[in-house]
Amino acid sequence: MKTGRIVKLISGVYQVDVESIRFNTKPRGLFRKNKFSPIVGDIVDFDVQNVNEGYIHHVHPRNNELKRPPVSNIDTLVVVMSAVEPNFSTQLLDRFLVIAHSYDLTARILVTKKDLASSKQVEEINQLLDIYNKIGYQTEFVGDGDDRKTLVDHWPPGLIVLSGQSGVGKSTLLNQYMPELKLETNDISKSLNRGKHTTRHVELFERHNGFIADTPGFSALDFDHIDKDDVKHYFLDLNYYGEQCKFRNCNHIKEPHCNVKKALEDGDIAQFRYEHYLQLFNEISNRKVRY
Repeated sequence: MKTGRIVKLISGVYQVDVESIRFNTKPRGLFRKNKFSPIVGDIVDFDVQNVNEGYIHHVHPRNNELKRPPVSNIDTLVVVMSAVEPNFSTQLLDRFLVIAHSYDLTARILVTKKDLASSKQVEEINQLLDIYNKIGYQTEFVGDGDDRKTLVDHWPPGLIVLSGQSGVGKSTLLNQYMPELKLETNDISKSLNRGKHTTRHVELFERHNGFIADTPGFSALDFDHIDKDDVKHYFLDLNYYGEQCKFRNCNHIKEPHCNVKKALEDGDIAQFRYEHYLQLFNEISNRKVRY
C-alpha cells in the first residue's frame, strides 16, 4: 500500500503523486456506494496493481476543502487580481476573501499587470493594498518584467492554490514560473472586461517546497453555503472590532453600542470594506430558498 496526494483528475482517473512519481488510480466501488468522491489535493492510500496503476482504498481526513473548484488540503489561497484588463476591483477582491475565509483558508493577495497600468492607477492600487496589509493580508503587486520564480518560491510551503476571475493572469504566471507547462492563455474580451476560461480542470504542479494549482477562472461566486449572520466573521477587520460590541450577535447595522460603527467613524475600518459587507449581507439575506 502506498500513500500520496491526488494531483490531477481526468475522465475518472486520479493521478496520485508519491515522491514525484505519478500513479494512475481509480477509486474502489465503496466510494460510489457511500456517495463520496476523492478530489484533487486529497491524501490517499492506494494499492499498486502494476507499474503505475492502482486502486484508492482510503482518503485521509481533509484539513479544508474548496467546493468550487473542488480542491482539498490547501495551505494558502492566493487571490489573483489584475490592475487592468480586467480592472482592479476591491468589491470582487472582498468577495474572494469572504469565500476563502468561509472555507477556513489562509489567503494572500497578488495583483498583476502593473506594467500595463498608468502611474495614477499604480498609486491608487498601492494605497488600497496598504489597507489590506494593515488588516493582516500579505500582498504583492507585479508586472511583466518581475521575476515570477522568486515570487512563487517565496510563498509559504505546502499547497498553494491560485484563485481569481478569468483573465487576471493565473495561467500566465504559471507559464513564467514553469515554461515547460505551456498552459493555454486567452486575450481579454473587451466587451465583458474579463477573460475566457482557459483552465478546464484543476491540476497540481510541483514546486520546490510543495505544490501549486491553477484553477478554472470564476465567472460567478457562490455564497449559498454562507449564512447572513456569519458574513461579518469573514471580514477580518469587522470581526476584530466586532469582538468589543456590546451584543454578541451584533451584525453592525442598526444595533446600539456597536464597536464596528465606532471604528468606522474613527477611520480604523475603510468605508468601502463596510459597504461591501452591507452589500453581501443584504444579498444573502434576500436570496431565495432553493429546493
